[in-house]
Amino acid sequence: MTKSKILDCITFFDNNFMFDIRYNILNKYVDYFVICESKFDHKGNPKEKNFIWKNEYDSKKIKYFLLERPFPKNTNRWQNQALQREGLLEKLSFADPEDYIFFSDPDEIIKPELLIDFKLNKKYGIFLQDCFNYKFNLFNQYESPWEGTRVVKKKNLKSIDFLRQQIKSKNLKYNFLRFDKEKNIELFKDAGWHFNNILSPKEISLKLKTFAHLEFSKPEYSDESIIKKRIEEKIDLFKRGHKFDVVDLDNRFPLYICNNKEKFKDFIIF
Repeated sequence: MTKSKILDCITFFDNNFMFDIRYNILNKYVDYFVICESKFDHKGNPKEKNFIWKNEYDSKKIKYFLLERPFPKNTNRWQNQALQREGLLEKLSFADPEDYIFFSDPDEIIKPELLIDFKLNKKYGIFLQDCFNYKFNLFNQYESPWEGTRVVKKKNLKSIDFLRQQIKSKNLKYNFLRFDKEKNIELFKDAGWHFNNILSPKEISLKLKTFAHLEFSKPEYSDESIIKKRIEEKIDLFKRGHKFDVVDLDNRFPLYICNNKEKFKDFIIF
């Protein structure tokens, strides 16, 4: 029997820094990285092609796709985000029915050892990941565990946006009469990291102005000087009263980051 392949799939905007970290953590454990970038941001505005193909990347393992078509004029940011995700689905025709399709935001990274001889015992899987903000070791207890990466076999994948938006752990709390809630879900605990906004204040500002959460594009959230101050104070960007905790960068973290502290010193609190 042919072994199921592991496909690590993301939609991409401009964060080459985080993809490079993702690649170095997961490269030995996945069969393919599948990357879908659009020539348009979620507001529908044209953007440059941002993905940078480094010489050290294994070209046989990376399947990169650029969506050329613009988003429809009558769609909003959330709908455009969904359309980019479905654009990725269109590019998975090479996958076999038994292959595992892992879908993540680029800053959600699975613990690589979980991928060794991976087996999904339910129809869908959710990876519960520790959340860190601004710095690799600035722990966000308020949003941990984060419901990040999802997984499904290719034969059961109908929509990536459905996988992301409708496959949630709270579905398991509904009674059996709620047929509208998918409950055939396996939860993987202590299953990786959500490295949220590991970016410069300028980069965070750009992200907030262009991504689907329109409410956070206002100057009170997206102004670069305000972002810088909130990072320094180790508090939440969105005025929710959250203060984050510095933790030791130890063996709970990816080995690649621990072995490259000097390289990542701007994003580590010592």
